[in-house]
Amino acid sequence: MSRAAVVNDLPLLVRTPDAWGERALGEPLALLNDHAYLEKKAASNALELLNRWPDPTPPDAWTSTLAAVANDEAAHLNSVIRILNRRGGRLERTHRNPYASALRNLVRKGLGTEELVDRLLISALIEARSCERFLILARVGEDRELTRFYNRLGASELGHYNVFLMLAEEVLPRPRVRARWGELLEAESAIIRAQPPGPRMHSGF
Repeated sequence: MSRAAVVNDLPLLVRTPDAWGERALGEPLALLNDHAYLEKKAASNALELLNRWPDPTPPDAWTSTLAAVANDEAAHLNSVIRILNRRGGRLERTHRNPYASALRNLVRKGLGTEELVDRLLISALIEARSCERFLILARVGEDRELTRFYNRLGASELGHYNVFLMLAEEVLPRPRVRARWGELLEAESAIIRAQPPGPRMHSGF
């Protein structure tokens, strides 16, 4: 499937224009720094979810799947840091991601399986938006190394997005998951539009 077909197939209700990617790539070191923190958070999120199965003993598929996602994200983090350092950048000590924070505020905390499903679906949303953004950066960029890198990561994030949706449907029945998914897609579209512009993976446009 082509990059354009992948992006068009994502369920996101608001599409990022190519102009976002062109502006973000104007400050590549800042973009890479933000990207590194995105991968760091994604790895830690997968590991945190690993222990959230509702029963004391999670299925083998649950733990092995989330461990594999965490491993992928850690490998991505290592790759981003290598590129950042090679280009003269350094990972900053502090970082904020208001987009992800706003999404996580939607989690129905304290509601057991509903909370877990929300955490999984928000992870899926972040992966879907990241997939879209990586493929835009690959399409509009002129830096061959970054183009190849972002194209590879776009395919990986697509896989992770599907994994988190699949795991959510292991926790609650599909109709309930899909109803909540629709609500969160609506919320995400408002959250991404509200973000300020800048060289960040989840900035506004």
